[in-house]
Amino acid sequence: MKKTLSAGALIALMMTASTAFAGERTVTFAVDNMTCASCPYIVKSSMEGVPGVAKVAVSFRAKTATVTFDEAKTNAAMIAAASMNAGYPAHPVKQGN
Repeated sequence: MKKTLSAGALIALMMTASTAFAGERTVTFAVDNMTCASCPYIVKSSMEGVPGVAKVAVSFRAKTATVTFDEAKTNAAMIAAASMNAGYPAHPVKQGN
């Protein structure tokens, strides 16, 4: 017996497959202009506002932000742009899975 997929089933299968290849990624950014205790909060809030960002940890002492995000929804450039728009230029320094 031969089975065929409907167009809807085929589209659903393709969407699931493309999502399976994209995944969670973690990037550490060097963040400029953090000079006071409220700066990390602003950086964290701006980065968390990007759709697809799951977690942000900001270090005032190290002047870094480590961000975990869904590659299917965003990328490092979009996260850096959000930080830049808040007045804190961010540059990727370390990338991981």
